[in-house]
Amino acid sequence: MKKKITFLLLGDTLAVGLITVIGFLSHETLLTAPLLRLAATFFPTLLAWLLIAPWLGLYRSEIYSNFRQLWRAGWAGILAAPLAGLFRSLMLGGVPILPVFVLVLAATSAFGMIIWRGAWWFFTRAHK
Repeated sequence: MKKKITFLLLGDTLAVGLITVIGFLSHETLLTAPLLRLAATFFPTLLAWLLIAPWLGLYRSEIYSNFRQLWRAGWAGILAAPLAGLFRSLMLGGVPILPVFVLVLAATSAFGMIIWRGAWWFFTRAHK
């Protein structure tokens, strides 16, 4: 059980990293953005995810092993986005929180986490 949670946490972290990279790629700034800008998106998003996901039961086996509960990963991404925006603002010294940033982060996080958690479900289901 602990091994699965560790793998889920690692996968969640990698998914947030991939979502961050795709965001910077979509703005064509991945190679030109200072590392602090990448960190200021990745770490707040990851922290917000790690605060919201357990609240929605995403690390309980009856949730992560049930395909019908996959929506929770998307909902967690949506709920984590405003909190991530706040954490990002604080990390960058109080810059304004742009609503469009929060909306795009919510959508991409929800989509990305559903894909990752769906792949997790499929892989673990196929190997039972």
